[in-house]
Amino acid sequence: MNQLDALKAFTTVVADTGDFKQLDAFKPTDATTNPSLILKAVQRPDYAPLMSDTVARFRGKPLDEVMDRLLVRFGCEILAIIPGRVSTEVDARLSFDTAATVARGERLIALYQAEGISKDRVLIKVASTWEGIQAAAQLERQGIHTNLTLLFSFCQAVACGAAKVQLISPFVGRIYDWYKKFAGAAWDEAASSGANDPGVRSVRQIYEYYKRFGIATEVMGASFRNTGQITALAGCDLLTISPDLLAQLAASDAPLARALDSDAARKLDLAAVQYDEAGFRYALNEDAMATEKLAEGIRAFAVDAVKLEQLMQAA
Repeated sequence: MNQLDALKAFTTVVADTGDFKQLDAFKPTDATTNPSLILKAVQRPDYAPLMSDTVARFRGKPLDEVMDRLLVRFGCEILAIIPGRVSTEVDARLSFDTAATVARGERLIALYQAEGISKDRVLIKVASTWEGIQAAAQLERQGIHTNLTLLFSFCQAVACGAAKVQLISPFVGRIYDWYKKFAGAAWDEAASSGANDPGVRSVRQIYEYYKRFGIATEVMGASFRNTGQITALAGCDLLTISPDLLAQLAASDAPLARALDSDAARKLDLAAVQYDEAGFRYALNEDAMATEKLAEGIRAFAVDAVKLEQLMQAA
């Protein structure tokens, strides 16, 4: 059994891609997208027609609506291949606007439903700002399920659990990147890999806390830099993995053991934590890594959203 098949025995495998033509090879249950992945896809000759067709059909509509229709078009193509759910992201430029995020999430679901897709097969991706988490709570109360992304800190995870969001996506690789850059020449790759990887440790802490206190929110590790980070999180509820790393797992027959165990986590001696808005903002501010990576991630997704809009206007 290769590592990918072994991983599927412990964890729901999710493909992190806008390239839906790769999905069949890896048989993931779910798939996630973001503006950067869609931007990359539409610049390829085999996907460019999806954008030009969508723009032609809805020419004259507001640009933000055409953008959402393009995202839904990709999502529908993905859902035709996978058995599970697709995550579709709200514009990152709305990350600090609760009402606008709710409205955008509602519209994305309405567009999916107009295509005959049940809302249970879609997760609305929202940045894990305070405003985004409150928007997700409102969407969840409507039965619209959410995926809280750009999550780097324990306080973000605690707030998401309290908001009863469906799923969170802690970004393993970007946490690793920050600590490696911060350490500079003092970084010891061997000592900071596997279970000791700072991104892996972050997800383990969140996973164990959720299981200990019966928080139903699903934990989906994301943003991996190598297969060692993935195998160190075998047993996590879900892991969303790029096609390149899926291929590496499929090509390896090295043994793979469960690393995270919900039964063991329920027996841990942990203290419950709560955050109001002021406490959340202060805890996030105290975490330099999370503060920087959250801001950087929102900026990067916003830049790619603008680039995607420019391509649509030129189509």
